[in-house]
Amino acid sequence: MAPAERESELRMTDAGRDETTYGPRQRRALQSVAAQFFVNGVVFASFVPRLPEIRDRIDVDVGTLGLLLTVGGTGGLVGSALCGPAVSRFGSRATMVGGGLALVATLPVIGFATVPAVFLFGLVGLHLFDVLTDVAMNIQGSRLSALRPAPVMQRLHGLWSVGAVVGGLAATQIAAAGVSLSIHLFGVAVILIITMAFVAPGLLPTDVTPAPRASATSESASGQRTSWDRGLLLLAVMGAAAMTMELVASDWASFRLADDLEVGGGRAGFGFVAFASGMVLGRLGGDAVVSRLGGARMFRYGIVLAVAGLVWATLVPAVAVSLLGFFVAGTGIAVLFPQLYDEAAKAPGRPGAGLGMLTGGQRLAVLVMPAVVGSLANTAALSIGEAMAIVTLPSAIVLLAVHRAASAARGPIRVRSSR
Repeated sequence: MAPAERESELRMTDAGRDETTYGPRQRRALQSVAAQFFVNGVVFASFVPRLPEIRDRIDVDVGTLGLLLTVGGTGGLVGSALCGPAVSRFGSRATMVGGGLALVATLPVIGFATVPAVFLFGLVGLHLFDVLTDVAMNIQGSRLSALRPAPVMQRLHGLWSVGAVVGGLAATQIAAAGVSLSIHLFGVAVILIITMAFVAPGLLPTDVTPAPRASATSESASGQRTSWDRGLLLLAVMGAAAMTMELVASDWASFRLADDLEVGGGRAGFGFVAFASGMVLGRLGGDAVVSRLGGARMFRYGIVLAVAGLVWATLVPAVAVSLLGFFVAGTGIAVLFPQLYDEAAKAPGRPGAGLGMLTGGQRLAVLVMPAVVGSLANTAALSIGEAMAIVTLPSAIVLLAVHRAASAARGPIRVRSSR
């Protein structure tokens, strides 16, 4: 063998080892992905607890605010349509860095908004860039989780929840101290953009998608394709149902305390903090539960726990019980999306296709559900909590039924343990 040929072969061997082993390069990449999950959690938690203040600042009622949140979700649908082509064209690394920087930059827009149009502009951008970042960081995270001896997806999503708790607590305390929303969100944006300087250099530079298995006959290939398509559709439905539970519980927890239970003085944000704290507990312990029980059983137990917590949080007229309910609901809901994201990231075909379907279902829920809850809560007959219960509890039933159907299908895209 000529020296040039041998050198080329060695380079190919080293590159293959880089893609199939877990070493220092992959550990550094995992640190970057973990930091990005944390950043994304902080972004949303920085303004969600202050939504009642934003409502007053832009001078709208709760029904109009729900409509604005719904229209803002159209950015997420656009992002879901763009994420597959973006990852295919630019790779998950560039998509994650560009989307992350743009996502953080939307915070000052929301912070300085004093009219509905500016708030809506910032919200559309936030949802758009969040989807692009979300898909890219889950592609990188799922690949790194597959290379490690033990799964890590639940803990990565747990860091999102840690970021949400940190951001939520900070927002609650800053609001109680009388710091203006504009100064608060501008300061958070500066800190998070600086954090991105650590994230970008460490990410995996390339995306590796396993080639689909060869089929013995055209009939089996067609059947496999049908199974994949059905699995992708089920992912979209589960994404919508799970997002409805998470979105309503997080975004409307502050209103439940402020409007129904008359909690004031900036303390209504503790409803969101209780929910996010439960998410932290569920996700940090989720990988151990997957290893012990398997992904399917963990998923079902999570739904049951979420339903119990949501009933307490939305229907029992006591502050302490409501806070406990939001915490329990957060613990159960926490384990749902990491499992779905891991399976969607492994979907065959174009990189990001499975995640695009999953996030498409999520963003459809983001588009519809705020207006539904706002409209229900704006009627004289229903409280905020009752409106939340009417929307979230049926979603849990749908999620459980579709989960069973996906598991029974035994296709390549189903809710199960990744190990």
